[in-house]
Amino acid sequence: MSNPLYAQHYADHALHCRAAIIENVRLAESTYRVRLHCPAIAARILPGQFVMLKMTGGDDPLLGRPLALYDTVLDASGAAVAIDIVYLVVGKMTSRLAQVSAGGQVDLWGPLGNGFSPQPTRHLIMVAGGIGQTPFRALAQECLGNRRYGDPQREVPQVERVVLCYGARSEGLLADVEQFEEIGVDVKVSTEDGSRGHHGLVTEVLGKLLASDSQEARLVCCGPERMMEAVAGQAATAGVPCQVSLETPMACGIGICFSCVARVCDKNGQWDYKRTCVEGPVFDAEKIIW
Repeated sequence: MSNPLYAQHYADHALHCRAAIIENVRLAESTYRVRLHCPAIAARILPGQFVMLKMTGGDDPLLGRPLALYDTVLDASGAAVAIDIVYLVVGKMTSRLAQVSAGGQVDLWGPLGNGFSPQPTRHLIMVAGGIGQTPFRALAQECLGNRRYGDPQREVPQVERVVLCYGARSEGLLADVEQFEEIGVDVKVSTEDGSRGHHGLVTEVLGKLLASDSQEARLVCCGPERMMEAVAGQAATAGVPCQVSLETPMACGIGICFSCVARVCDKNGQWDYKRTCVEGPVFDAEKIIW
């Protein structure tokens, strides 16, 4: 399209539905996984994309919240019929969501955003801080050849090794470590208080990993902005390509309000504001002005 505001992943093809909650379970301290029955969205969504979720039956909070795909759920025939979302209880909407049991409903629209692009690599390194592991389960499944996503299902080059460097303040905040390991991911944990794994920052764990095995590696990262900036610097120093999934707050999720802009460089070295919801949330780390 000629409209300069149109992005490749604009939300004009997103679907809206009222999704039934299949289950809503606690994974860790203030962290839950909600499973939503939404076959049309589940069939389309790709790793790294997100949905906007809003509570039904009221206008408080008025706006929806962006939540990343954790994974899709298949029925007996292998068709995707539901999506899993992992969320941290941090405000009014997520506090309300945590109280809803199976049989409840939420309003949902998506898939939104660009997601992770298929890129051939030998070694995929995923770096997560806080709740930043949420976009990575589906990505790991796809890159390991366990699952396929999208409609039509896309082909993705398989990797030899997938590592998740996962950092949190304490052990109680770590969610689904064992589930990542069960699908074939090598999980390297760090906690700031030393209660589990490496005592320190996740960037320290990443530094050791890059020093030992950075050949034909690719980095993806999600979490606090300061952590992502540090990881982007480490990737640049090591000469390893890196993508970041931004967690910029959003109001609409469909490119209208411009509340989620980030400063992104173009091929000429100039920068402009890009909407995280339609031009992201995944960007090349080297293009972000932190």
